[in-house]
Amino acid sequence: MRERLGIAGSGAIACGLAATAARHGEVVLWARSPDKARTSVEKACGRLKDEVDADRIRVVDDLAALGEASFVVEAIAEQPDAKAELLARLGAATADDAVLGTTTSSLSVTELAAASGRPERFVGLHVFNPVPRMQLVELAFPPQVNGDTRERPLALCEALGKTAVEVPDIAGFVVNRLLFPYLFSAARLQEETGLESEAIDECMKLGAGHPMGPLALLDFVGLDVSVAIGESIGTEIPQRVRDLIDEGALGKKSGRGFYTY
Repeated sequence: MRERLGIAGSGAIACGLAATAARHGEVVLWARSPDKARTSVEKACGRLKDEVDADRIRVVDDLAALGEASFVVEAIAEQPDAKAELLARLGAATADDAVLGTTTSSLSVTELAAASGRPERFVGLHVFNPVPRMQLVELAFPPQVNGDTRERPLALCEALGKTAVEVPDIAGFVVNRLLFPYLFSAARLQEETGLESEAIDECMKLGAGHPMGPLALLDFVGLDVSVAIGESIGTEIPQRVRDLIDEGALGKKSGRGFYTY
């Protein structure tokens, strides 16, 4: 890995990306709660068994530490204001030739690039959860991008063993734009028919060859996250999904969604 990689965030995507990158070099991860982040990093590295040492990931709570990185990726929750505020801070803290990236799955890369103050050195780097296992990275660039900013994310993805595909800067890019209408259609089918979650998921796994059923996948992504993505791409959200969220059933992370965990 030629880049000195910095990651801002401590959730599943941030820690999964850090664990993946640590197979190939050292990584700096900034977190508001370093102790919590270290635990998450250790879990992510643990899922990679003996392939990477968690000590190759330096967890810091000072954003200035990311100034040493040549490629910095913002990887916090899909909240536009929070992302914009953090990216502005990263834009001010990093070197002029550093590339800034965001792992957004549904927000405008062009708008986030403008918030960073560095649109000419910016990329949407949409990795998929769980990051160590998922091959694809969707790359989206703002119109102002210049220099070697197109080549460097491609080279980074290759170094991480990922397949990068450049996609347009539209809500949901390609995967989520096509995927979430399908996922929510499964929830509507359940509303209309009363079918059990297992029945719908088994049909799609055995009949369509999908590795995971749509309702189980909604639970895995998180129902709250799924709604945010669905709203961003203009997809109708089934009432059943909103009812579960109101009950605090957010999917696997909360112990209950369409399934109980």
